[in-house]
Amino acid sequence: MPSPSCVPKPLPAAAALAFSTLVFSATAVFAADHRVEPGEGANERLIEALILAEPGDTVTIAAGRYDLTDGLSLDVDNVTVRGEGAERTVLSFKGQTGAGEGLLITSDKVILRDFAVEDTKGDGIKSKGSNEITFRDLRVEWTNGPHEDNGAYGVYPVSSKNVLIDNVLVRGASDAGIYVGQSEDIIVRNSTAEYNVAGIEIENSFRADVYGNTATHNTGGILIFDLPNLPVQGGHDIRVFDNDVMDNDTPNFAPEGNIVGIVPKGMGIMVMANRNVHVFGNRLSGNGTTHVLIAAYPNDYDDDSYMFVPRGVYVHDNDYGDGGFAPDGEVGKIITDVIGEPVPDIVWDGVTRIPEYFSWVSAENRIYISEPEGTSFANLKMISQMLLPWGWWPDTDIADYAGSLPEPEPVKLPQDGGA
Repeated sequence: MPSPSCVPKPLPAAAALAFSTLVFSATAVFAADHRVEPGEGANERLIEALILAEPGDTVTIAAGRYDLTDGLSLDVDNVTVRGEGAERTVLSFKGQTGAGEGLLITSDKVILRDFAVEDTKGDGIKSKGSNEITFRDLRVEWTNGPHEDNGAYGVYPVSSKNVLIDNVLVRGASDAGIYVGQSEDIIVRNSTAEYNVAGIEIENSFRADVYGNTATHNTGGILIFDLPNLPVQGGHDIRVFDNDVMDNDTPNFAPEGNIVGIVPKGMGIMVMANRNVHVFGNRLSGNGTTHVLIAAYPNDYDDDSYMFVPRGVYVHDNDYGDGGFAPDGEVGKIITDVIGEPVPDIVWDGVTRIPEYFSWVSAENRIYISEPEGTSFANLKMISQMLLPWGWWPDTDIADYAGSLPEPEPVKLPQDGGA
């Protein structure tokens, strides 16, 4: 046993602070900037830079066009990958030999910014299992326009935490331009999604703020979904506000079998089987099927833990322009068979669980609508259609759905200015 004189004594507070400052300064001094220039061998040099990067480092991709054949990946924490502008640093994967992502991130505290990814065979930029992942000032595009052979997702964080997507542009994804799945604490803001099947999609996720975005010329603008048979279920606490959702008029080009294949051309905002979703302060116009659709999951499933109906949806204080003038596909036909044309601004399919249909729905699980005078609405009462085919009718009285829900707290992310 060491003598008392051999036992280390704690550093005084001032000395401990000085020591930690020294360590921090040393880390800052030794943080490297791995700069990659375009030209011969750029693919290999990019791969090498991402492998050699250490925590605190930056990988700078100089302005220019990079014709890449192999996907890129990063599995080191606390690294920044940056270009010199989304129109100046362009990573083209048109000649990609595999079917994977353009860039895959599997580490934490990563910042991706100021570059473009084009024409990947698979997804554009994906993070999996990441914490504090930031996508900022990026462009992801399939340059041949909408086509089922395009990659599924543009910006694609999945199974991630503390996700920030800011000032991102995505065009041409055959599933969703900006997609966040099975994740928690999410901000999608100031971004543009156009000519995708789904512009922005939040799926099976907890606590998301989607605001200040433009979703235009997609099949559907903004989708809030919860699906069965996934490791994370029960998506909840989503705020969709202050977005421009307009002219979503691209025919659905999703490959056969994709769930977004059900989305009709001309969908504005769609909430399906999610809980505590607040849609407010958005500007919607030019969406030919309907501006807002609230719906249950429509397909058969085998998952005892799945809740297939939306719970606690509050739609209020949005601005509605022309819409519902060209209902599309099977969904459009279901709606118009019940309510005719033009389709109302807001449509709820009216599906509830059978026990609730015969009893009551608790206040926190109801659908609430509070919109300016003149906003049109229809509850299609599809359960009544099934149970009482001889005596039912849709409900178009928006006043029947007056009320409100407590708004979720704003999402705060550690990497977002210390918020």
